[in-house]
Amino acid sequence: MSTDEAKKLHLAIIDDDAGVRHSSGMLFETRDWTWLGFERAADFLERATPASFNCLLIDLRIPDMSGLELLDELNRRVRKVPRYIPPIIFLTGHGDISSAVSALKHGACDFLEKPVNHETLTDAILRARTLDEERRPVYQSREKLMQQIAALTARERQVLTEMISGYLSKQIAAHLNISTKTVEAHRLRICQKFSTRTSMELAAKLRDATPSWWEN
Repeated sequence: MSTDEAKKLHLAIIDDDAGVRHSSGMLFETRDWTWLGFERAADFLERATPASFNCLLIDLRIPDMSGLELLDELNRRVRKVPRYIPPIIFLTGHGDISSAVSALKHGACDFLEKPVNHETLTDAILRARTLDEERRPVYQSREKLMQQIAALTARERQVLTEMISGYLSKQIAAHLNISTKTVEAHRLRICQKFSTRTSMELAAKLRDATPSWWEN
């Protein structure tokens, strides 16, 4: 086993075929990867936290709620409350071009037809792991930023908008009809809440953000 393959992974298998769950799980255990199996999409939605996994392996034709419907539901929940969804690999014994296109269009990173050999499955999971390593820190960084924004008071949000627009303290004071000393106090607290020391550091941290994230 290569060093790359030996890195710890935690995987979810959503498949109504117990044999598939068992055989896939045995394969993962030979690589010291951990996993949890779910017979139905509802089981996964009720019992699991998607972000706790590095990759989701989903059968396209699970009963009651299909694999694509599960992905749609995960995406719907993310739109409502931002959450991290790890890379998704679809597995199916009834694959076709339209299903593959739809799966990839909805955000899957791979689409494999059953029976899939161990090497092909392992390679797909390693590719998914690489995506997870790229995407997860970006999400975590944004989540932390949103938490910091949520900690701002209404007045601090107004001052932040002025700061990001490049206005000096005296100009901000005039715009908001408050004293320069009060603006300076707000600026200090804003930098503290974002764990930055200067306005330049703060601007760099918010480079990819827009005022709509904090404006009321």
